[in-house]
Amino acid sequence: MASKIEFVKFIVDQLCNAGEITYRKMFGEYGVYCDGKIFALICDDQLFVKITKAGRKRYPHLPEAPPYEGGKNYFFIEDVDNREMLTELTMVTCEELPKPKPKKKKG
Repeated sequence: MASKIEFVKFIVDQLCNAGEITYRKMFGEYGVYCDGKIFALICDDQLFVKITKAGRKRYPHLPEAPPYEGGKNYFFIEDVDNREMLTELTMVTCEELPKPKPKKKKG
């Protein structure tokens, strides 16, 4: 079941204080970016955030699950209404992730 755009926009709104939040449709679901770094996936109207050391240290209680069959584990975010937690998790996660590589120009 594909995610509804209304849920994606709700998540983007919840994260508005974490940085520039954008999303891109990927394989029928959505990748979520903060300041150009992909840090989360939305699959089946559920939010999954990449696991980092900083995220695990700050939120050791978060459950882990793969966002799709055969995928690696991400933090599975059940309480998407907790804007403060989502913002903090996004910020500590993205701080640890590498900067995106510049796109090569086609020529």
